[in-house]
Amino acid sequence: MLYIELIRLWDEAVQAIDSRDWQGALTKLNQITDHNCRTMFVVASTHIALGQVDLAIKALDHVIAKDSCLAVGFFQRAAAHMMANRLEEALADCIWAQKYMRENPVIDYKQLGLRYKMYSWQVLYNAAAVHSRLQQWDKAREILMAASQERGAGRSNLIDTALEAISRREVLEPLLVPEGEVFRPRKQEVDQLKPRDFLGEAKVITSLIPNDDFRGFDPLRPQKPGYYEPKVEDGQDSRYMIMKSAYVAKGAGELSVPAGAEVFLYSDEDQDGLAVLIYDGKRGLVPSFLLEPMGKKNKGKNKRIELANGIPHPPALTPPNRPQGPSQRSLELHPLNAGTTHTTPPTTGNSTHIPTQKAQTSPQEPGSAIVKVHYTYTMALRVPLETSFQDLQDKITQKLGQPPMNVRLRHRRNGTRALTPLNGDDRLDSLEGVAEYGRAQIWCQNEDPLVNRTILYQMVALYDYNAQGPEDLEFSEGDTIDILSEVNDEWLEGHVAGSIGIFPRSFAHQDTDSISWASTD
Repeated sequence: MLYIELIRLWDEAVQAIDSRDWQGALTKLNQITDHNCRTMFVVASTHIALGQVDLAIKALDHVIAKDSCLAVGFFQRAAAHMMANRLEEALADCIWAQKYMRENPVIDYKQLGLRYKMYSWQVLYNAAAVHSRLQQWDKAREILMAASQERGAGRSNLIDTALEAISRREVLEPLLVPEGEVFRPRKQEVDQLKPRDFLGEAKVITSLIPNDDFRGFDPLRPQKPGYYEPKVEDGQDSRYMIMKSAYVAKGAGELSVPAGAEVFLYSDEDQDGLAVLIYDGKRGLVPSFLLEPMGKKNKGKNKRIELANGIPHPPALTPPNRPQGPSQRSLELHPLNAGTTHTTPPTTGNSTHIPTQKAQTSPQEPGSAIVKVHYTYTMALRVPLETSFQDLQDKITQKLGQPPMNVRLRHRRNGTRALTPLNGDDRLDSLEGVAEYGRAQIWCQNEDPLVNRTILYQMVALYDYNAQGPEDLEFSEGDTIDILSEVNDEWLEGHVAGSIGIFPRSFAHQDTDSISWASTD
C-alpha cells in the first residue's frame, strides 16, 4: 500500500472521529491494508466507542505486537479486559504498563500524534480497580494510597473518591484514554496531500516609460565601492557622533552601543530625550546625552577613512578582471598553508576549554577577567587583569598546541571592525586595557615569518572573499591582510594566516587608525 494512501485514509478516519461518525471512521480504517501500531490504536478506540469490546481487544493485541514497549497500549488493553471481565489479563497489562512507564511520572504522547498524557497514578488506579473487582479491598486500598503519593493532574479528587468507594465496598470503573483522543498523522504529511500550483498564474507587467520596447527586467546597476551617508529628510541635523559611555538597550526600538563607538546621528532628539542613530547597520534609539561630536582631529582626514565605520556599499557582483600573467610568487603556496586547516579542540584532561555559555555565566572573581579566544574553534579561560600580552600569548598558544612565533593575538577596538595586533598598540601593555566588565575578546590568527618578503602596509577585509582559483587569497570580513605587492589598480597580493594569494582591492580597506604599518622581516 502506498504511504500517501495510508496517510489519506488515516486523516479521513480521524476527521470522521472528530465529527463522532464512528462507523464512517471504521469504514475508512478497514480500507487500510498495511496498518502500523498507531492506526491499529485508532481502530481499537473506534471499537470501544461502538461498544465492541472483543474487537477492540483484538485490535490492541495487534498494537502491542507491532510495538511491544507502548505503555499506553497496555493501559488501554487493561481497561478493555476489565470491561470484558478478564481480570487476570487486565492485572497483567497493568503490570506491563507500569514497567514500560520506566519510573517516569508521566509520558506525553503528543510527539507521536496522541494529545494525551498518561500518568503513573492512572496505571495504579486501574490496578486497584482490578483488585476491587476481585473483592480484594485491602489490596485495592493499599494501591490507591500509593497512587496518592504520585504526581499528576486531577489525581487528588479521583483518588479520594475511589478510597471512599472502596470503604463502601463499591467496584471502581476503569480509566481509559478519553473518547475521541487518537493517534493523528503529522500535519506536514497531511499538507502534502493537497494539490499545489507550482507554476502559478501569468502576470502582466506594464512600464511607466512610453514606447518602452524592453521585454525583460531592469538589471542591477553597478555601484562604486566606498561609503555613503544615509539620506535623511530636509531640515534634519545628521552627522557622526561619538558615544561617551556604553549603553544597553532597555526596551523596544532601542540600540545597544559600546563606549567610544562612532555612530551616525539620524535625527535630533525624539521623545523622552532619545536620539535616532545608526550603528553597525542598525537604526535605533539612544539617550542623546551620551553623544558628543567628533573631535577636530577627525576633520582633516580623508572622507573614506572618516566614514570607515559607516554603511559600506556592497561589493560588485563579480570580481574585476584578473591580471594578465600573474607573477610566479602570486601562484606559489606558502609552506605553512597546511597549518591553516581546521582542527578540533584538544581533549586533554587538564584543558581549560569550556563552553561559552558556562564562561559567560560563571561568577566574576576580583582582579581577573574571562578571555574569549576566537580560533578555528572558540575557547575561554580566566586570567588575572595584570597579565601582560606576552604571558597571555604563552598561555593561549599552550592551550592551542601551537608555537608562539606562529600565532599572533589581535583585538577589536570599540567602533571599528579592524583587528589590531596587541603588540602593535603602544597605548596598551596588559589585559586590563582591553577588558570591559571583567571580559575580553581576543582573535588568534596563524602567522609565519614571510622570509624574504616585505609587507608594504596592512588592510582590513570589508567582506568575505571566497577563492575563485588556486592563486586567490581567501579571507573573512574583519581579517587583517598584509599587502605584499600591488599587481595592478584592481588586484593586490596579500597574506592572511599563513596563506599568500591575490584578491580584488575593492574587498578591503586601509584603515590607518586601526592597523599599524608593518615592517620588513
